[in-house]
Amino acid sequence: MDRIDAIRAFLAVIDEGSLVKAARRLGRSPAALTRTVGFLEEDVGAQLLHRTTRTVHLSEAGERYAVACRRILTDFEEAKLAASGMYVAPKGLLTITAPVLFGTRMLRPVIDAFLAECPAVNVRYLLLDRQVNLSEEDIDVALRIAQLPDSGLIATRVGHVRRVVAAAPQYLAGRSAIRTPSDLSDHDCITHGELGQRGVWTFPPRAGATAHRNVHIGSRLSVNSIESTIRSAVDGRGIIRVLSYQIDEEVRDGRLQIVLEDAEPPPLPVHLLASESRLGLAKVRTFVDFAASRLREKLQSLSAQ
Repeated sequence: MDRIDAIRAFLAVIDEGSLVKAARRLGRSPAALTRTVGFLEEDVGAQLLHRTTRTVHLSEAGERYAVACRRILTDFEEAKLAASGMYVAPKGLLTITAPVLFGTRMLRPVIDAFLAECPAVNVRYLLLDRQVNLSEEDIDVALRIAQLPDSGLIATRVGHVRRVVAAAPQYLAGRSAIRTPSDLSDHDCITHGELGQRGVWTFPPRAGATAHRNVHIGSRLSVNSIESTIRSAVDGRGIIRVLSYQIDEEVRDGRLQIVLEDAEPPPLPVHLLASESRLGLAKVRTFVDFAASRLREKLQSLSAQ
């Protein structure tokens, strides 16, 4: 039996937590996977899995073996890539993920230009407003807008974005002035539910104070689409709180106006993330270098508004 294939099957059983689910994923029968696991157990001389009718659990020996197997597969795949020249010239499939609106407005043109310069590379572009696990979802490069926790990923900082409050000039002209965050209590606000903005907006402390300011806002409209939130603000329906890149075009052409700039929280960093092993691939390294310089230029012009 092919040991590499057997190891892949064993790890699939672990990841799925079930022989049946792993069999479905691999297009094999549960009986075939049972034989495969038995082959590995006989080979190493220890029980790797505790099986029930519904689930499987790693034994102590199985936990150590699984760690070694993942390392073996990584080394095996990297050896194949090195032999095929993937470390020399950019080629092959490159998988990238980014938040939906940033990916649409800021990163998509960069990817288009990269494809034009690297004809041997194909891109799978995933626009997702959720954090993904690069290893589990087979992602080469991820763009993140957040303070990053410690991890084994290599982060390339490309700039920052601001958290801003904005409204259409026609809305602001017809309502009371907004000089401090507390003034928002007297205004109509449009919230984007996924940003946690329903009911209260939090602002940094006043000068000399330590407590953050929590402002209870009147959410006349709550939308789960940031694009729709922005469109409603442009139409003069109320005030929004978004990230600066999300309304860059609208601010530049005068359809929206930023207020309360003195009360903005610290900007959020923007990074391109990749694992150390993936950065060794020419397609990944070339894209990160290509995209980083262009995104820095875009974000610098954004912060200069």
